[in-house]
Amino acid sequence: MLTREDLESFLIRMDLEYEEIAEGMYLVRSREEKLPIVVHHSPPLLILRLKVMDLPEGGGSHEALFRTLLELNATDVVHGAYGLEEGELVLGLSMQLEGLDYTEFQASLESLHMAASEHMAQIKSLVSSAPVGG
Repeated sequence: MLTREDLESFLIRMDLEYEEIAEGMYLVRSREEKLPIVVHHSPPLLILRLKVMDLPEGGGSHEALFRTLLELNATDVVHGAYGLEEGELVLGLSMQLEGLDYTEFQASLESLHMAASEHMAQIKSLVSSAPVGG
């Protein structure tokens, strides 16, 4: 099973900036990407979570946004999923620690950043065009 020490060695090997913000929980930033990922070592799982954006308050209708996110979950986001958490749009992924290796960890981090980057313009346009009071 992947240990916290193994996880830290992966982060160092990938040349990522990170800080442990709670026991087993790391805030990870790559040198190129601006969106940090929370990596939580929580046996038997490793949980990755990327905050995409805050959802605007005010009761606007987000039906088109939610439909698009569900479609992206089904087609483009192979191992993770978009979700809502405390007024934030997040992109998350969970993996079993048992058998997790460096290559799979690296690919998972990269896939979250890539999905968020590829979808950001589409998501922002849907949020900004949501009718208020709907």
